[in-house]
Amino acid sequence: MSRYSDSNLAGLVGNRMLSSPDLDVLTVENGAASPLQVRTYKQLWNNGHRLAWALSSLGLKPGESFALLMANHAEFVDAMLAAAITGTVFVPIDPRARGDKLAFFLNNARCQGVIAADYALGNLLEVREQLQHNRWIVALPGDGPDAAAPIADVTPYAEALGEERGEHPLAALDDAAPMQLIFTSGTTGDPKGIVMTHRRYCETALLTDRVFGYRSDDRPYSGLSLTHANAQLVTLGASLALGLRCVLSRKFTKTRLWDICRRFGCTSFTLLGGMTTAVYAEPPQADDADNPVRFVISAGMPRAIWSEFERRFAVQILEFYGAAEGGLTIKPIGVGPVGSIGKPMPNLRYRIVDENGHDCAPGEPGELLFQPVDGTPYQVEYFGNPEASAKKCSGGWLHMGDVVSADAEGWLFFHYRKGGSIRRNGDFINAAFIEKTIAECPDVDDVYVYGIPAASGVPGEKDVVAAVVPKARGGFDPQAIFRACRARLEANFVPSFLQVLEQIPKTASEKPQERFLIEALEQDRASVHREAR
Repeated sequence: MSRYSDSNLAGLVGNRMLSSPDLDVLTVENGAASPLQVRTYKQLWNNGHRLAWALSSLGLKPGESFALLMANHAEFVDAMLAAAITGTVFVPIDPRARGDKLAFFLNNARCQGVIAADYALGNLLEVREQLQHNRWIVALPGDGPDAAAPIADVTPYAEALGEERGEHPLAALDDAAPMQLIFTSGTTGDPKGIVMTHRRYCETALLTDRVFGYRSDDRPYSGLSLTHANAQLVTLGASLALGLRCVLSRKFTKTRLWDICRRFGCTSFTLLGGMTTAVYAEPPQADDADNPVRFVISAGMPRAIWSEFERRFAVQILEFYGAAEGGLTIKPIGVGPVGSIGKPMPNLRYRIVDENGHDCAPGEPGELLFQPVDGTPYQVEYFGNPEASAKKCSGGWLHMGDVVSADAEGWLFFHYRKGGSIRRNGDFINAAFIEKTIAECPDVDDVYVYGIPAASGVPGEKDVVAAVVPKARGGFDPQAIFRACRARLEANFVPSFLQVLEQIPKTASEKPQERFLIEALEQDRASVHREAR
C-alpha cells in the first residue's frame, strides 16, 4: 500500500522502499578504477535522509538550489533524494565545465552551494571568486587511492554527512514544485535552466514501460551522464519507478560497453548521436552477438549502419527523439522506415512549419512543433527568463528548434538543428565559448567557429571548425591554439579543424559568411590544420 504520492521523487522512492526495501535498484561501476557502488531502495532512502540533514545544517532552505558537479556516482542519486526530502532544488552540471561557462551555470541558477567530486574541484575553485550566491562547497572523494589534501572552506563529504540522525522531516511533497534546474546546451545564446517539476519527472518515469517497452525482468544500462535528461529519465527514472535494477558507468566507454552488459546481464542500453558510430567502429569481435542485450534505445542512429548494427550485435533498435523541455517521438522496434525518428506519442500532436509559420507538405523540411492533443497551450519555464519561456511556446506550441520532415504516412525524419548550430557526439556546442578561448590567445586577431557535416555520417552531427586570423602569419603555431582549447574547454568543444585565413569573410553588418568559409575549407586544404595527438 502506498504511503506517499508517486508524483514526487521522495514519495516515489519512499513507496518502493516500503514494498521492496532490499532491491538493488542502482549499481554504479567504474571498471577496475574503483569498487562497485550499489544502492537498494532502503539505502537510497536512508542516505537521502542523512544527506538531507547535512543540507539543512549547511543552511539550505526549501526552494533554494545547490549544484551537483560530478560524473555518475551513487551519491548523485542520494543527493537527488535529499533535495526532494528538503524541498530544495538540485542543479546537475557536467564536471568538465570550467571557466566562464561554469560560473554562468552557478550564478544563473543561484546555487547556494556545490557538492563537487574532487576531480572537478580545480575547475570550481578557479571561478570561486566569480560566484554570486555560493556559501559552501562539499567535496566528494573521487577514484584516487589517497584522500585529497584539505582545502580552505571546502568540507569533505563524510564530514558534512556527520552522524546518523534518522529520518529528516519531509518537506511538503508538492508535486508541482521544482525538482531540478537542468540546463540546455545554449546553442542559440546562453544556456537556460529548464525548471523540471517533481510531477513531470515522476509521471514521465512511470510511463517508460509503455514508451520504451521495458519488461519487469529488464536490466537497463547507461554510460550517459546523469547531468543530462536522457540518463536521468530513460535509465535511472525508469528503474526507480518500475523497480528495475539499472547499471550506470562513471562515464561512457565504447571499449567496455559489451563486457559491462555481459557482466551485469543488462538487456538494454542508451546511445546518442556519434556514440553509435563510435561503438560500430570498434574492431569486429567473434563474440559481438554473444550478449544479453535485447534492444538499444537510440537517439540518432545513422540510417547507413542501422540494419548492420542490429545484425552484428544481435540487437534491435528503438529510436526516439525528445528534449528536456518536452516533445517525444518513438519508432518502435521493427515498425516504420529505418532512419525515422518515429511518430509523436498519442498525447501529442505536431506541426512542421516553414520560416513563415506555414505548414509544410510531406517531404518538405521545417521546424517541428508540439502541442497536447486536446489543444492545451504548451508551457515551459526557463528559470528567471520569462521572455525565453514565452518564445519557446509561442502560439501555444512547443518550438523544438529542429528541422524535420514527414513522409506520407507521418513518419518523421530529423535533418538538423535550426540556426546552423553544432551538435557533436550528442552534445550541442555553444560556439561562443570556443571563440572566447581562442580569441584570448595572444597571436589571434579574429576567430569564428562553425560546423560542417560530420565525417562520421551521423545525421545532424557536425565537426567543429575554428576559422582563425593570426596577428602575423610568421611564427603562428596552430598547435598552440589546440593546446589552449584542450586546457580550457571540454573535449567536445575542442575544434576538429583550425582554418587559418588572412581574413574572415563578412557581410556589411559584420556577420561572418559561412558559405564562403566552407568553400575556402574545401579549396585550400593547406590552410587547414588538425590537432597533433
